[in-house]
Amino acid sequence: MATIKLTIIPAKKLKNGSHKIRIAICHKQVTSYIVTRFVIDSESQFKNGQVVKRNDAAIINTKLRNLLNLYQEKLDNIRNIGLYTSAQLKNMLENSSSDEIPTFAEICKLYIKTLLENNQKGYAGIMDRSLRKFTEFTNGDLLITDINKDIISNYDKFLRKKSLSKASISIELRNIKTIINRAIKEHNVIIQEHPFNSIKISASRVRDICVSVETINMIRLSNPTSKKLVMARDLFCLSFYLGGINLIDLLDIDFRNMNIISYIRQKAKNMTDEQVVTSFDIPECAKPIIKRWINNKTGKLDFGYKLSYNNFRSYLSKCIQKMCEELGIKEKVVYYSARKTFAQMASELGVPDSIIDYCLGHSDTSRGVIRYYTKVRKQQASCVINLVIDYVNNPDKYDISNLQYIKLIKGE
Repeated sequence: MATIKLTIIPAKKLKNGSHKIRIAICHKQVTSYIVTRFVIDSESQFKNGQVVKRNDAAIINTKLRNLLNLYQEKLDNIRNIGLYTSAQLKNMLENSSSDEIPTFAEICKLYIKTLLENNQKGYAGIMDRSLRKFTEFTNGDLLITDINKDIISNYDKFLRKKSLSKASISIELRNIKTIINRAIKEHNVIIQEHPFNSIKISASRVRDICVSVETINMIRLSNPTSKKLVMARDLFCLSFYLGGINLIDLLDIDFRNMNIISYIRQKAKNMTDEQVVTSFDIPECAKPIIKRWINNKTGKLDFGYKLSYNNFRSYLSKCIQKMCEELGIKEKVVYYSARKTFAQMASELGVPDSIIDYCLGHSDTSRGVIRYYTKVRKQQASCVINLVIDYVNNPDKYDISNLQYIKLIKGE
């Protein structure tokens, strides 16, 4: 049974010593909080759920009681309350009501806030731009239930007139669909007919940025003299050696344990109830690179630059481009090429998709019934990573016409 009450959190005192009054939602032995606009000067002004020792205490208490009654009414109107967590109830109470329907912008801004809290700044920026584009088209905000298939169809035409690529249009439509789906799932909004039921969103074109074995070897066996090119080579190689790890995840790992890494992909954090943890043994060829750049105090890679993540990522891209120019590489190479190439090579070597997904930090929710019976383990990921590294070291050994390779695939 869920309960709500007024409270303050002493540990979350503001800088001036004051406290925000909150509504605590207690459910399944977990408590979530809704912050109200009411503030008291000190803990002594709040006792037994009431504001005391203030000239305006009676007025504030009346307003708080009305607010609490409103949330209690919302709580009473939620069906099958046992299906939800405390956090989900908080979202439902905070963002919808029995007589008010949220707008598209309200749902989108709340989602952006959640993304920022989860350190998903890049995706939050994308959603913010999508919000601005959509409200530009609608000339303001709309109730989420007022968005229909005609509006989405006309928005599609509006985007085409802006001469956007098919991929960009697909991304914008997909982001609008995400907000509508969140309104239905997270905010208990009832939509009679989903506006995307008859709208087909084109699949995003897969970027062809895989590179050949020859290019991988040219990069990893190169011997640049400038710091920026050594950094470019090392970060590209680390991504490839560590199962195609993304840059944001690589820079966040504590490498003081030089034998194993274990992480949750930033992009996938909080996207599902069960977090996907990727874990494997660090291959020997990666250890000298880590040792060269590790900050022994934090355990993280440190290149001596005082740049934001986005600025550092841009700088790295330029360094990789410069490195390839000096090496005479003709193929298109970006940092993400290491991830794509690792996955492609693993697939060509006959590695099951489920293990490749594990190495890349992908969810296994699309694997069907089999995922309930089998689980990819750290040892499997470690073996695959070493297999791909061995492939670039000894490509002739894995020639499809090579009898030794055929035996390897068959496990003989």
